Amino acid sequence: MAVPSSAAPATETYGGWAVETPGPISTGRPLVRVSRRVPVPGPGELLLRVEACGVCRTDLHLTEGDLTPHRPASIPGHEIVGRVTAVGKDVTRFRTGDRAGGAWLRGTCGTCRYCLAGQENLCPRSLYTGWDADGGFAELAVVPEAFAYRLPENQDAALLAPLLCAGIIGYRSLRRSALPRGGRLGIYGFGASAHLAAQVALAEGATVHVLTRSARARELAMELGASSAGDDRDRPPEPLDSAILFAPVGDLVPVALEALDRSGTLSIAGIHLSDIPVLNYQRHLFQERNLRSVTSNTRQDGHDFLALAERIGIRVTVSRYPLSQADRALADLAADRVNGAAVLVPD
Repeated sequence: MAVPSSAAPATETYGGWAVETPGPISTGRPLVRVSRRVPVPGPGELLLRVEACGVCRTDLHLTEGDLTPHRPASIPGHEIVGRVTAVGKDVTRFRTGDRAGGAWLRGTCGTCRYCLAGQENLCPRSLYTGWDADGGFAELAVVPEAFAYRLPENQDAALLAPLLCAGIIGYRSLRRSALPRGGRLGIYGFGASAHLAAQVALAEGATVHVLTRSARARELAMELGASSAGDDRDRPPEPLDSAILFAPVGDLVPVALEALDRSGTLSIAGIHLSDIPVLNYQRHLFQERNLRSVTSNTRQDGHDFLALAERIGIRVTVSRYPLSQADRALADLAADRVNGAAVLVPD
């Protein structure tokens, strides 16, 4: 049974961070502290007090302007773990006090050919948390109930947060890579999403080779069970059935394609990628090698991944930052100083 919301006093405010003028975080201050009036959840919405919010590379792309802002001074953050403090009309799945998760995908039309075909991630009218509406780099966040996830009550919020995008999109990227059972997987870049996708692949019997420029990430990869870990320009020790490119570096596309065996598939996980160099057909694509992109995720991907993560006991490696240091967390992410996933927690 839903608990009705009550309007918050107009003078009540909450704090957060917003993207004021997108630009390089290493040389400027695109992310600034803001104070906002506490929102009243509308029909079908949840108001969450944020317990933790993961810091995704997409947040960095939004902050630095790689992705064009959809609205001015938006609060980023779309790996939100929070407690329901108020609910809007017609909410039925959650009540005040429940733990809920908000993710990147926050709205679709539900009527287009893609939504009706189970491909809601391709909906032309899709909406995104932190891009089309304020996200979780704040003390409070509003999440549509239809796109919220019920999360375990007894787990550390900081360890749950990265599952809501890094985990879900890594899972979709793995499925898009068409990895055969017991196959050989190459992972290029090894941050938040990659270290979770690798564990799913390993649990399903794959051999995993990690290629990343970060020495700390190579150590983490070996701790998690990778068969090898080398520099991102190295050739893996054996031909790959599948590969996933997590690093937003277009120069690595031909490198990964060349490492594929015949009929292998490269899946590109990011929402943003620097320009891809000219490909040589014989070296990079012939012998039926496949190149695939990944666009967001469906809610079913989220439900499937969260259930799988609980079943296999996925290990989440996090670097915690107080909310007051969100700008430092993004700067560390930009400079590859984060081991695993960066997560903001209340001060």
